[in-house]
Amino acid sequence: MGVFSPLDEELELLPGGLTPSLVEGLVRLGAWLPFAPAAALLAHFSKVPVAEATARRRTEQAGAAYVEVQTAEVEALERELPAAPEGPAVQQLSVDGAMVPLVGGRWGEVKLLAIGTVGAPVWDDGEWVAHTGELSYFGRMAEAEVFGRLATVETHRRGTERAGRVCAIMDGAEWQQGFVDLHRPDAVRILDFPHAAEYVAEAGQAVLGAGTETTARWLAERLHELKHGQEQAVLGVLAELRQRVATAGLGEALEVVETSLGYLEKRREQLRYAEFQAQGYPIGSGAVESGNKLVTEARLKGAGMHWAPGHVNPMVALRTLVCSDRWEAGWGRISARLRAQAHERTRARRVARQQARRAVVEAGLAPAAESGEPGAEPAPAPVVRLRPGRPTVRAEAPPERHAAPSPRAAPARPRRPAANHPWRRMPIGRARSSQAAS
Repeated sequence: MGVFSPLDEELELLPGGLTPSLVEGLVRLGAWLPFAPAAALLAHFSKVPVAEATARRRTEQAGAAYVEVQTAEVEALERELPAAPEGPAVQQLSVDGAMVPLVGGRWGEVKLLAIGTVGAPVWDDGEWVAHTGELSYFGRMAEAEVFGRLATVETHRRGTERAGRVCAIMDGAEWQQGFVDLHRPDAVRILDFPHAAEYVAEAGQAVLGAGTETTARWLAERLHELKHGQEQAVLGVLAELRQRVATAGLGEALEVVETSLGYLEKRREQLRYAEFQAQGYPIGSGAVESGNKLVTEARLKGAGMHWAPGHVNPMVALRTLVCSDRWEAGWGRISARLRAQAHERTRARRVARQQARRAVVEAGLAPAAESGEPGAEPAPAPVVRLRPGRPTVRAEAPPERHAAPSPRAAPARPRRPAANHPWRRMPIGRARSSQAAS
């Protein structure tokens, strides 16, 4: 669709031959499913055949539009510095990354933010446990600094700045700590308990052996101590293991134990699990780890999938929208951006045509009157040079011709949609019968 009429604006039509509802349905299906099944399902339910390439193009265009919308929101926040909305009494903030396959055999990391509201602790399996709900996500394949800046659109919307308390539960990577420093420096930082347990287990298996009953019993005792306020005792046991293997000259085991002990000692303040649970905080980052599977891997890591880098963020943006259950709030802004892009392309083509006509007139290759500019002087007749040394001859202007009337000037007959046009299959503009309405 090259131009927009006032009726197009009133109906909020999108460029192309599909109705707005079909475009929305196709994009929403493409956000959940591979493009071929998405197109097939739309055809099944709407009786409108759509090609796989159309499903891919429409979905990626919509995702790119949403990326632009969110980036513009971040720029507006940085420029206007509005007050953040009220946040919940206790909020969980977790970030992590998941790898996705790219074309050419490469891999890229999609960083993901998960934000949720922490509920009151409940008695679960013999202990009080706090659970997090109302989860929402933001993701990008970007460097840590860029990701942290762009994620402001979600932390601002969720009121992270004004939440009563924020607990940041993560696996301890340095870029994650920088993210917390940017968005809520006073957040309570908690090392994900299963992540800490892995380091304790690796140290025990390196010394006591993997898969043995002795190792399993030793690990159960250490994890019980770690969860119930005896983290210093656990670190002391790991220090003893280090001394034992160093004395025995077990170099490979010594390297594993030193790595585990060094990692946990550096994050000693994030191991106070008994204190964290008493304050009503979760101690696991399952919200973002399950988000990696739900948001990123479920759609971008399917069998045989390889993504061009430029198509990753549009798909991730749509995935965060649907997985946060915020489609209704986001689609209006996506469709508005798609219409604005169509207007921009139309204006750009119009300007290009005007510039081309002006260049022709200025070059003297056509009368200025043909350019449509009122009051323009006729262009001088072109000068034709013959051979070198011969006199210059001025060519005579061709005799005036009366242009044949343009076919567009004739009254056009009303055009009727083809028999298989999508709009014939949709009840647009028709009143529903009483039976259908009931």
